[in-house]
Amino acid sequence: MIKQTLGLMGCIILLTGCHDFLEVDDPSGQISHETVFEDHITATAATTTMYAKLRDEVLITGNFSGLGAQMGLYSDELDYYGAPGQPIATFYNHQILASNVLVLRTWNSAYNLVYMANTNIEGLEASQALSQDLKNQLLGEALFIRALTHFYLVNLYGEIPYIKTTDYDKNRLVSKVPEHLVYEYIIADLLEAKNRIGENYMSSERIRANKYVVSALLARVYVYTSQWENAENESSSLINNTSLYNLEIDLENVFLKTSPAAILQLKTKVTNQSTTEANSFVFTSGPPPSVALNPNYVNSMEANDLRRLHWVGKVTNNSNTWYFSNKYRQGTNLQYSTIFRLAEQYLIRAEARTRLNDISGAQNDINSIRQRAGLSQTEAHTRDELLQAILKERQSELFAEHGHRWFDIRRFGMANDILTPIKTSWQTTDIFLPIPETELLMNSNLNPQNPGY
Repeated sequence: MIKQTLGLMGCIILLTGCHDFLEVDDPSGQISHETVFEDHITATAATTTMYAKLRDEVLITGNFSGLGAQMGLYSDELDYYGAPGQPIATFYNHQILASNVLVLRTWNSAYNLVYMANTNIEGLEASQALSQDLKNQLLGEALFIRALTHFYLVNLYGEIPYIKTTDYDKNRLVSKVPEHLVYEYIIADLLEAKNRIGENYMSSERIRANKYVVSALLARVYVYTSQWENAENESSSLINNTSLYNLEIDLENVFLKTSPAAILQLKTKVTNQSTTEANSFVFTSGPPPSVALNPNYVNSMEANDLRRLHWVGKVTNNSNTWYFSNKYRQGTNLQYSTIFRLAEQYLIRAEARTRLNDISGAQNDINSIRQRAGLSQTEAHTRDELLQAILKERQSELFAEHGHRWFDIRRFGMANDILTPIKTSWQTTDIFLPIPETELLMNSNLNPQNPGY
């Protein structure tokens, strides 16, 4: 951590921008750390500010600072059409240096959010004015966001610091910890969050975490760490809760803010405007202004796959055709950015069941996804066939969503085989991003640099 990043919050929480998440007027100006957590309105606003950070700045934002664009270019999902020499072009070309401004921005914005979560946790634990139920809910959400942020960081950078305090003297010389320990800390945070947080959403919209949102991330973490029984149990807790969650059969409705398949969404910054993803990925004329879906990626989808019909847009001129992710539509106010949704949980459970040799159970989960895509039942019968079928369904289902494709081919050990033929500068050491150069210079405990940089 660098001093500039840690100092961004200090003992002050900025509450501007929270109105999109709260149906109350924003507090004006700055409120002292001690005062924030002695009032339910400002304490809640401090929590909802973290969701705004995720939406606008950190990791899962739908703009080109987010993983949907960056890691889509890094993998075989997206092609780059923007101006040469831009920092994001280096993701597509695999020519990233430790001085890359986007690598630094991703690191700093993520740890700034971690610092904000820790500020909330410490303030809530010290509060004497809030009810215990409210403290538990807000603490659970802060723990969830801290775990979520570290989850993406460990998948991007490998060994990283896991920050649990706002103490500058401790954080300025923090050391990296092995990946397995990072995951242990993530799971510990999520289990505590799950014990504290309620089952109900805080409003009629699904824009803040409840117990099932925590389970959705836990299921993903467990499948990433090969804890198959735990992954199956967590994903089943959502799939079996049919009073709250159901697969949306009409693919046009999957990303609506009213979708029963939505587990967690981020409300748009401006009411009645399109999502950031729509503005980033959709284009109406060619050549594309920035990024487009790789045509080979699109053509890998089965010809009669309804996801291709509903979720892939096409622009054609006299000689060329380009494709884009059309999951989010420009000009509509009916969608929110979807962070977790039920289809992923089916595919997590299918993978866990395959690893546990529950072949028929895995087939049923795969077929649930294929059926709504208008496809026939899977022909996969063996363990290896099922794993390949699951990876294929994840490819067709989760494209342009927060880097899923890159994380999948990395954890399946397939990145080298897939990217070597299509990325001339790809190196096996590109499996992780570099630790930002400025961070290494300011804190030698973050050494060594990741291999290859």
